[in-house]
Amino acid sequence: MNLKNNIVFIISLLAIFMVILAGTFTSQALDQGSIWLHEIIISNFGWFYLVSTFLFVVFSLFMALSKYGDIKLGQDHEKPRFSYFGWASMLFAAGMGIGLIFWSVAEPMSHYVSPPDYLEASSPEAAKFAMRHSFFHWGLQPWAIYIVMSLSIAYFSFRRGMPPLVSSCFYPLIGRKIYGVPGYLIDTLAVFATVFGIVTSLGLGALQINSGLASVLPFEADIYSTLIIIAIVTVIFMGSSMAGLDQGMQILSKTNVMLAVILLVFMLIVGPTIMIVNVFISTLSDYITSILSISLSTNPFMDLEWTQSWTLFYWAWWISWSPFVGLFIASISRGRTIREFITGALLIPTLLTFFWFSVFGGTAFDLELNHGANIAATTAQDISTGLFHLYSYYPLSEVLTLLTILLLVIFFVTSADAATFVLSMLTSNGKADPPKSKKIVWGLTVSLTAAILLFSGGLEGLQRMAIAAALPFSGIMLIMCVCLFKGLTYEYKYEK
Repeated sequence: MNLKNNIVFIISLLAIFMVILAGTFTSQALDQGSIWLHEIIISNFGWFYLVSTFLFVVFSLFMALSKYGDIKLGQDHEKPRFSYFGWASMLFAAGMGIGLIFWSVAEPMSHYVSPPDYLEASSPEAAKFAMRHSFFHWGLQPWAIYIVMSLSIAYFSFRRGMPPLVSSCFYPLIGRKIYGVPGYLIDTLAVFATVFGIVTSLGLGALQINSGLASVLPFEADIYSTLIIIAIVTVIFMGSSMAGLDQGMQILSKTNVMLAVILLVFMLIVGPTIMIVNVFISTLSDYITSILSISLSTNPFMDLEWTQSWTLFYWAWWISWSPFVGLFIASISRGRTIREFITGALLIPTLLTFFWFSVFGGTAFDLELNHGANIAATTAQDISTGLFHLYSYYPLSEVLTLLTILLLVIFFVTSADAATFVLSMLTSNGKADPPKSKKIVWGLTVSLTAAILLFSGGLEGLQRMAIAAALPFSGIMLIMCVCLFKGLTYEYKYEK
């Protein structure tokens, strides 16, 4: 093994194994340490997450509408590698995936029964708040975060001929030092953020797969069955990773989108269709008109704790996902113009996500408000069961549950597949076809880390580690915006 070419691989792997060992032998100490770190970050740097994510939205819109929008992510003669459907499918699968299934009922119901203190729980105002903030947490901000990362990597690698690494984006600032210690440090932070971002989602997915199977099969869902599920799905996604991007990821992503559409259309037809449409239109309007105020609301005078538990967690989670999702999206977006890329990546998945929440969240509210169901109470007891409890009120509930489990498994596979591919690239100097040995190492590492953190701290432990990993990376991404602007300005001024 060439040491110089594997510095990022060795350092990041050793650091993550230290966390795994701590979780294995001193799980309580690791959990307490993550609580302490989480409290410090949330209390002192929460505002930084809010301001940063809002600036990412502004920057993305500026890039799409500016004179730089016609610049191609690649050479001028290059054409996109994937069709719009294949591209959009992989965007959606890598960018949202498991989390969207997990929270589609759980988040609106959670906000409804436990809103901020200034709202009455289980009231019409709480229902409106619940849907608006579900849109907010899964709307423009997450995709703007991904766009900043993927646009920067795509421009500097495909247009300027640099390795497809996070460190390459800083060439306008540090020059050839991107190939030295500063570059190694940036890429190591990207690996660390990626691992703890993806394990949060894989933990969520495993918990919900476990709950879904327990609702249709005669066994009790516990931590051990969750770990078995992680082990089984690891074998599946490792096989997909070995198949490669064209054969594995694209096929699975298209399958996933088709399954998601089947579930969506079925619930739209058999569910409260008119209410769903009304919820979508009303909440979309509410979201658009309040986007500025809720984006920068730190709630310093009332219920800061709610903002910390939800909004700040989400922004940190998306930021921690950004290295792997950004690099993956960049790798599938070569040949598209900046304007085409931002428009597609910002609007298509956002609108699909809004409609998804309207269908499942709207259906849950209809059952809760108009039919005396106890969706909210059940979700409050175990958030992983909300969607499956909703199915129990409709025909073919077991079929819907099994389809959702299949959807979760494929989302699990595609997310882990993309993460394994990106981690291997980041630790192989940006090779487009990283060694299979590194894919195996990172696949096993990601699954083992998810299992250890679930065992030591549960869902909360996963969330705390994601927030901690995201803090340094939010600053890196703000600097990345400056570097991208400098690079585009230079090209437009001297090379056009």
